[in-house]
Amino acid sequence: MAFSTKVESSPIAGINVTPLVDVLLVLLIIFMISAPVIAHKNRVDMPIGSSEVHERPDPLRVTIDPGGMVFLNGTLVSDAMLATQLDIATSKGRDDAAKVPHVELHAQDEAAYDDVARVLALVKAHGVTGIDFASD
Repeated sequence: MAFSTKVESSPIAGINVTPLVDVLLVLLIIFMISAPVIAHKNRVDMPIGSSEVHERPDPLRVTIDPGGMVFLNGTLVSDAMLATQLDIATSKGRDDAAKVPHVELHAQDEAAYDDVARVLALVKAHGVTGIDFASD
């Protein structure tokens, strides 16, 4: 066996393209898999609006302070008085769903959870479905 002792100092002129082809094939597969997902369209049925303007009544503002006292539109009320006022407000809206009142429930920072839950249950028991929790 004869070996050449000649040392070549010139750089290799060829480029190894195998890794490049592997990367391109992987990217092609990824795009082929993700393209149908991107092109998929969902049909969404949107409600048709009417030109009628429904004027909602002003919301009932119920505030609970840290002492457990309940205020309806700034006036101190008991649970019985709140129930009566809720009955009056919901009776006006029984004929027209647009006139059902909303309640804005303002619980101050130190208000007890039991007081908030009690008032919330009272409001829901009187048929008010629109309850907004607000903060000051």
